[in-house]
Amino acid sequence: MAAKIPVTVITGFLGSGKTTLIRQLLQNNQGRRIAVLVNEFGELGIDGELLRSCQVCDDAEVPTTNIVELTNGCLCCTVQEEFLPTMQQLLERRENLDCILIETSGLALPKPLIQAFRWPEIRTGATVDGVVTVVDCEAVVSGTLAANLDALEAQRKADPNLDHETPIEELFEDQLACADLVLLSKVDRVNAQTQTQVQNWLKQQLPPGVKIVPCESGEISADVLLGFNAAVEENLDSRPSHHDEEEDHEHDEDINSVHFVLNREFEPQALVDSLKKLVQQQEIYRVKGFVAVPHKPMRLVLQGVGSRFEHFYDRLWQGNEPRETRLVLIGRGLDKSKIASALLIANC
Repeated sequence: MAAKIPVTVITGFLGSGKTTLIRQLLQNNQGRRIAVLVNEFGELGIDGELLRSCQVCDDAEVPTTNIVELTNGCLCCTVQEEFLPTMQQLLERRENLDCILIETSGLALPKPLIQAFRWPEIRTGATVDGVVTVVDCEAVVSGTLAANLDALEAQRKADPNLDHETPIEELFEDQLACADLVLLSKVDRVNAQTQTQVQNWLKQQLPPGVKIVPCESGEISADVLLGFNAAVEENLDSRPSHHDEEEDHEHDEDINSVHFVLNREFEPQALVDSLKKLVQQQEIYRVKGFVAVPHKPMRLVLQGVGSRFEHFYDRLWQGNEPRETRLVLIGRGLDKSKIASALLIANC
């Protein structure tokens, strides 16, 4: 029988840089055959496609990466409804895989997911090699712990593993308590002295022996992220959580996502300006998508957390691919018709 597949769980708050980290890892996989599970909130699967665009899957005969998108919302739902069959499918081909990465959604806690690796259907074929918690250095400096607290609040209420009144600080502590490694992202946005202060503060919050590694744009060696051999599911009692004794409760049904497929092109800044206005008018917490730009042969990736937006060109449009703009917006009680009207008046 093949050895257990090592599974690395990547967790962290909304906008901390988890997808960027995994994308860089796939681009520099050093021949590793990696399966990626993405816990998506939204119907278009933007994160999954963004990971696919790293173009490490070109060899159809010997695929190195498999992207599996879990699209039905919070982590507990994916564990109950999609996680088990997905893992069973991967375990059937574990002789062809070197490792699995799981990117949790913006505020999902790692511990409920790790507990699933104790299930008889999984524990004989896979083990949690380690947990990597991504921390936004810039957000810690600002005192918010995350780039957008409104978005964090919304996801917190939508997660059935969390109490609706739990302080954000406690959720942050839970992510740190479960970590085998903390990746400090966005360190290029603060000076060296501030970065040192953040690291010193984090060390006081972390269990003994957990290291902090600074990182810019997700660029870090796979040898640092993989190979902990921690068998985390076997020693969860040593990683206490504020939520160990909590019972399940209902979802916040007001959290929703709206998606658009637009057969038109946009100038990036004009689109960003329109979206920033929308963020002020509606409770929009996250924006992500692909944009067709006039006279540009490459596809634009657009990502926004709160009022902060960034964009970059990731690849050429394919010959048989429609040049269309696709957007997913996540928030509370979003009015799709009003958003559509605002997008349609954006300057081209």
